[in-house]
Amino acid sequence: MLVKNKDFPILPNVVNDFFRDWSTSNFSDTNTTLPAVNIKETENDFMVEVAVPGMDKKDFKIDLDNDVLTISSEKTTNNDTSDENYTRKEYSYMSFKRSFTLPKGVVDSDKIKATYKNGELKITIPKLEEAKPKPAKLIEVK
Repeated sequence: MLVKNKDFPILPNVVNDFFRDWSTSNFSDTNTTLPAVNIKETENDFMVEVAVPGMDKKDFKIDLDNDVLTISSEKTTNNDTSDENYTRKEYSYMSFKRSFTLPKGVVDSDKIKATYKNGELKITIPKLEEAKPKPAKLIEVK
């Protein structure tokens, strides 16, 4: 059991920081959390919705390689201040990378589209015609 020494409250408690619960830690104090993703399937396509507020459409990179769709982003912000006598100044860095395996022989990779609006990235992945469900057919008995 580690006991906090209250005689020196100014010094950070390095020992407690080192032995904190690593299983719930991000291993970093930077903004490296993964954005929430919704995936839904309709008869005609798959829709991937990614919640990523505060980004620009130029911040995203979307790749499709061997049926693996990878969505990534990297953004660095420097809050430039004209005051050179700052005590503390931090740069903002945000990044993520998510990959999803698409079903083989089902998607039309040439028609995938992506849009970014109001903090939400939407990727529409159309299905191939032969992968779409066929309507029920009545067979006539002769």
